[in-house]
Amino acid sequence: MSNTIKKISIPIISVLLGVIVGTIIMLATGYNPADAYSALWNGAFGEIYFTGEVVRQITPLILAGLAVAFAFRTGLFNIGVEGQLIVGWLAAVWVGVAFDLPKIIHLPLAVLAAAAAGALWAFVPGFLKARFRVHEVIVSIMMNYVALHVSNYLIRNVLTDKADRTETIPPSASLRSEFLEGLTDYSRMHWGILIAVGCVILMWVILEKTVKGYELKAVGFNQNASQYAGMNVNRNIILSMVISGAFAGLAGAMEGLGTFEYVSNKGGFTGVGFDGIAVALLGANGPVGILLAACLFGFLKVGALNMPLEAGVPNEMVDIIIALIVFFVASSYMIRLFLDRLSKNKSKKGEK
Repeated sequence: MSNTIKKISIPIISVLLGVIVGTIIMLATGYNPADAYSALWNGAFGEIYFTGEVVRQITPLILAGLAVAFAFRTGLFNIGVEGQLIVGWLAAVWVGVAFDLPKIIHLPLAVLAAAAAGALWAFVPGFLKARFRVHEVIVSIMMNYVALHVSNYLIRNVLTDKADRTETIPPSASLRSEFLEGLTDYSRMHWGILIAVGCVILMWVILEKTVKGYELKAVGFNQNASQYAGMNVNRNIILSMVISGAFAGLAGAMEGLGTFEYVSNKGGFTGVGFDGIAVALLGANGPVGILLAACLFGFLKVGALNMPLEAGVPNEMVDIIIALIVFFVASSYMIRLFLDRLSKNKSKKGEK
């Protein structure tokens, strides 16, 4: 069995194992799995409105997955995607409500502000990692909490007069699309999906078709060898985190300029940034894999909302299935071992 087939097989087997174990859990707890999965499907694709909502859900997940994966591919673990998403969301809405400009300038400016905010937020752990070898996981976790509380303060004390949410952004800064809403029975699907797909292509081009992408991956594989080859390791670590943070900031823009069109005080994290870790793992850190993994997670997240209504199954069951999928992806060594033994047995039978 070739490495390519193994690489594709592992996430597929992980998903199947997650569904199988989820089915066993439902049976053990007295729920009907057939009704649950039927409700899940109907909740995502039963009506065109729900399908539009699935696409809306997929959009930030793609960008969050790209953010995590880009850092992974360059040897870093950016667990601060959630915080970078929050500051990106805040910056996008801030630009949206603060300026009165033509749409051709206003919307790109708001999107770029989100990317810049996310990049700036990721610069901090990148710089500390490069300059002082402080582990990026610890710093980026702390930056998540700083982002949450600083954004809440700014919303209440700077963007509004002690209010819990900002005013709605004007149409000139919005990603909403009457065309896409009309196609999907007035779901919240917006033009952000084009930006997300464009970023999938962008990540592939950066990593696979540019010299800088080769350098970033080389630093991820072996920093000592990269330094010996004349590469600036510290600069590449910072650049990797900055690009990763820009993707995360764009994920925030999708929420602020597309889905909600405002930013509000948050009692906790959105969860999208952390879901990005699961998306990146399931997508094997490849752009196309991330696109497919985000589609699966978007389907599960939106479809799950229908499970309590149609089948009486708590939608938290989907979270359990997602956790199981991530567990099996993280345990890919066992699956790879199984596939290796399967290949050897087939080879032996062929020799006989």
